[in-house]
Amino acid sequence: MAQLPLFDSAEPYPEKIGRTLVSAVQSKSILSKASGFTDSYDFTLNPYSGCTFGCAYCYAAYFARTDELKANWGQWVQIKENALDLLKKRRKRPLTDKSIYMSTVTDAYQPLEKDLGLTRAILEELLRYHQPRLVIQTRSPLVTRDIDLLKQFNTVQVNMTVTTDDDVVRRAFEPTCPSNDRRLDAIKQIHEAGIQTCITMTPMLPVKSPQAFGEKLLATGVRKFIAQAFHPTDTRFAASTNQTARALLREFGWNDENYHATFRILQSILPDLSEGKAGFASPW
Repeated sequence: MAQLPLFDSAEPYPEKIGRTLVSAVQSKSILSKASGFTDSYDFTLNPYSGCTFGCAYCYAAYFARTDELKANWGQWVQIKENALDLLKKRRKRPLTDKSIYMSTVTDAYQPLEKDLGLTRAILEELLRYHQPRLVIQTRSPLVTRDIDLLKQFNTVQVNMTVTTDDDVVRRAFEPTCPSNDRRLDAIKQIHEAGIQTCITMTPMLPVKSPQAFGEKLLATGVRKFIAQAFHPTDTRFAASTNQTARALLREFGWNDENYHATFRILQSILPDLSEGKAGFASPW
């Protein structure tokens, strides 16, 4: 067991969670200039490197630093143990007029966060000293833990990823992720707390009943949605995640034609359904 020196806690963090190795690293920066899908923001912020969710289709594997890390995506996570100190150094240059997207290549609310509280500590720092315009992207119901903090931000939006209506599909592509129902219940709680919300179906995986799916999404109270097709490519995915996801798509008989047909049905039900990069543009 290794001791994490970030917080006033005598509890060490685990060196392994299930099949996932855990380590701590010193990061050069906690804020990165936003680019790509998030280029309408000023910065991206990722409290962790790697992700214990390890979804079969995850593009983030492509950005791992080494071939070994890419090949073992989902089996490691690195804690940026100096993340809070790096943010504290920005107090003299507050981020009040800046927009931040958290997170782009990890999940800020993956299982380790429950005990560690790094994301919560970052939110507390941003809330007290910065008040940026903030978007949080997650697929974890753990985000509801921080409703008390989120309600105090002047400008914040929580995006919940829900990729399918079928838990059989979810278990195939996202076997270690929370169920669809738990995610929908979580974003409903966020919405009911008066916090701006969005549901992202990115990428959209096989959907069993588009009509019922749309109605279930609406029942959360959320009124903003984003969809995106799965784009199989050899250049933007680590080999293992890409091949696994493509094989699963073939197994479920899901293709662009299915996606577009489902998108049209959802578009007729949902009040604000964007697609691709346009949907991820800053809402402010």
